[in-house]
Amino acid sequence: MRSADAARLVALSAIWGASFLFTRIVAPALGPIATADSRMLVAGIALALWFRIAGFDPQWRRWWPHYAALGMINTGVPFILFAFAALYIGAGEMAVLNATSPMWGAVLSAAFLGERLTSRRVIGLALGVAGVALIGNPSAREGAVLACIAALAAAACYGCAGVYLRRWAPGAPARGLAVGTQLSAGLIVLPLLVLWPPPASPPPLILASVLALGLVCGAVGYVLYFRLIADLGATGALTVTYLIPLFAMLWGALFLAETVTAAMAGGAALVIAGTLLVLAGPAAPAR
Repeated sequence: MRSADAARLVALSAIWGASFLFTRIVAPALGPIATADSRMLVAGIALALWFRIAGFDPQWRRWWPHYAALGMINTGVPFILFAFAALYIGAGEMAVLNATSPMWGAVLSAAFLGERLTSRRVIGLALGVAGVALIGNPSAREGAVLACIAALAAAACYGCAGVYLRRWAPGAPARGLAVGTQLSAGLIVLPLLVLWPPPASPPPLILASVLALGLVCGAVGYVLYFRLIADLGATGALTVTYLIPLFAMLWGALFLAETVTAAMAGGAALVIAGTLLVLAGPAAPAR
């Protein structure tokens, strides 16, 4: 890995780790639906303008049904679930639970794409389950168990998105997916604001955090991610999964005074070790 690629990888990990910090700040003030929708619309509009200036065509007429479907699976639903989880658990805990998404991808690929689960992947899944149990079990906080379930469901959505993309939209342009999924999901979720309306005049800190979520964690994050895919390949870019929880814990401790408990650190280690095993090597074909 070149030093420039390593720098982009660390920068993306820090940015996406910060998304959990900003979600923790915004969700209690705006509610889960407005938090999710605002970050999607800000990111989608920013990317649409950027690609317009750059001359990139997302091919809306051809791909819009897939953009809309993947938008809800990969951004709309998981962003709402994580925003709900942020009402009860910390940024580091959410990031660790988010790191289970490759495991969900492996299970769903085995179920729907005919990929065989190797013994190495089964061990990795077992480690991941143990890590999740360690994080969720010792908590007596109100709503924490439900929040952990919501975060795990959000991670499962990312696994579903990978299966959908490989089975029904393998030729969709990567940059088109970046703008199309967020903009489509943002428009679809917009009417749901009546269920949990945000305050009329949010404080400046909340507005700044929304912009950070959309512009930095959304638009800039996706640009960095697709650059990493181009330079390192999809598997190499996935190494960002291992670093995000570390940065999320760091930002939570620095800016929200969140405590990194032994259970959280141990659970993170188990989840990351399990993810490494699940992602190691190509999937074996079904027999």
